[in-house]
Amino acid sequence: MYPRLSDIFQDVFGFSLPLPIYSFGFMVALGAMTAAWVLQKEFDRLYGQGMLSGVRIEDPNAPKGKNKKRLITASPSYLVGTYIMLAIFVGFVGAKFFHILENLNDFMMAPGDMLFSSGGFTFYGGLVVAAWAVVHYTRKKGLSVGRVADAVAPGLMIAYGIGRIGCHLSGDGDWGIAADMAARPDWFPMWLWAEDYANNILGRDLSAAPVYPTPIYEFVASSLIFGVLWIMRDHRFRAGWLFFVYLIMSGTERLLIEQIRVNNTFPLFGMDVTQAEVISVVLITIGIVGAWRFRVPAAQEAAGSSAAGSSSKGSSSKGSSSMGISG
Repeated sequence: MYPRLSDIFQDVFGFSLPLPIYSFGFMVALGAMTAAWVLQKEFDRLYGQGMLSGVRIEDPNAPKGKNKKRLITASPSYLVGTYIMLAIFVGFVGAKFFHILENLNDFMMAPGDMLFSSGGFTFYGGLVVAAWAVVHYTRKKGLSVGRVADAVAPGLMIAYGIGRIGCHLSGDGDWGIAADMAARPDWFPMWLWAEDYANNILGRDLSAAPVYPTPIYEFVASSLIFGVLWIMRDHRFRAGWLFFVYLIMSGTERLLIEQIRVNNTFPLFGMDVTQAEVISVVLITIGIVGAWRFRVPAAQEAAGSSAAGSSSKGSSSKGSSSMGISG
């Protein structure tokens, strides 16, 4: 494995470069940049179609030196950088916090090592906390939370998949259980069936019992889900529907992979479950309920709102007229 980028150069080219950059962090950054590009494209598309309102920014062409700044309306894509930085910072805090909750015994034994380790992050913890921060910022900017959520969904999925490649390269422990070598079909590549993660960042020896390379499986699944979400992004349903579909698909993917993945378990309703399994079930449930409730076509919802508004206005006018007669 290649915990650092310098390890890749050493193995591939035969020489070492002074690159103190961890492969996991590099892939997370690459995933964030990819998500930013996807989100920018979606914001521009939705803004161009009049489905997402603009934001007020300083006019870059305004004359310099004036005390009063001139503001113009522009695409929300100008906020992508802020969205990404907010999600990364708050998300990492949440991911580390949930990882500590999942490994309390290890944390109590060596709190400093776990707090400042380059690994040890729980994606769902980052997702939950980052979602709260993004929703708060979106409302502050006066944008539609549903539209922004739909725009975020595809990029979030592909960023997750790219991040999993970082887990695989570094060998940070997000691997599977011992692979059943006898069950491997002859046509299935060995590197996709079992991996010993030599030189992994945790220093563990898995040569006696190679494990399933689950990060690769998750990258493939995430890429496929990204493709489906990208195709469905121009849906006709109420804003927010696509994000609920994302919750269903991403939750199902994680729930399935947990069946062959190494993770800490705890008893719940007579079963031994993992934190990720519980969160996956919750997200799938939220996704199903949300997708069902938001299945109303956007045009029908707009017509209903318009009719309700007209009815309210008519009642108000009638009431005003009656008051005028009696006066």
